[in-house]
Amino acid sequence: MDQQLTDLYRQLFPALESKKKELTFYGYSEITEEDLLKYVVEKKWRKKDISAMRSYEMISDVLAITAAQFMTHTQTEAQRNSEDVLELSKEEWSVLFSPKKAD
Repeated sequence: MDQQLTDLYRQLFPALESKKKELTFYGYSEITEEDLLKYVVEKKWRKKDISAMRSYEMISDVLAITAAQFMTHTQTEAQRNSEDVLELSKEEWSVLFSPKKAD
């Protein structure tokens, strides 16, 4: 982590830890505080000036994360970064996504 993220991590650690415990309670035991910080920085705050944000805004954003939001973002990023992207022709895509006709 760079210095700004390290400082942010220290500042938000109690909220990150609380959210991690909540998500662990609901069965998401692999999520770390670092994962949660990365999520808010990359997703929720990507268009914001983080240095101008107030502590209560950051804490509120961390505590407002839902498991569904986090997992959707994680899965989308994994697919986006996957090297196993299917390379299909237009014909193959149309067959794959065209509705089947009833007989």
